[in-house]
Amino acid sequence: MGAVVAEAKDTNIEAQCAAKGMRMTEQRRVIARVLSGASDHPDVEELHRRCAEIDSRISISTVYRTVNLFEDAGIIERHKFGEGRARYEQLREGHHDHLINLRTGEVIEFQSEEIERLQAEVARKLGYRLVDHRLDLYAVPLEDKAKR
Repeated sequence: MGAVVAEAKDTNIEAQCAAKGMRMTEQRRVIARVLSGASDHPDVEELHRRCAEIDSRISISTVYRTVNLFEDAGIIERHKFGEGRARYEQLREGHHDHLINLRTGEVIEFQSEEIERLQAEVARKLGYRLVDHRLDLYAVPLEDKAKR
């Protein structure tokens, strides 16, 4: 299957906020920069930890409010990968899916034209035109035979 890891983020969050006319405090700027620079999908607690390293005055409630603001503005997306906590990533052009390693929690982004074609075909066969979807694959490493 032709899976390819997704490309880096297209636009930084701070610029997207400015384009939407959002008022940007210095703490929001820090949160935006940390999210823009994230190569993973941090939850609020991890995001707060990273932001507090830059500005110790940022409270976790500020991070929660800001994440909600960015999500409501369509700048970031919330994911629930079955671990009981919301994780976030910047929305960007182009579609990608996720494979979640159940042992480590690592989230791997990938794209597959074959999967995209198959999903559209399934919808068509059922009498629909696919307009959007989200695919999260939950997996364990192949070498994980001892824990089956």
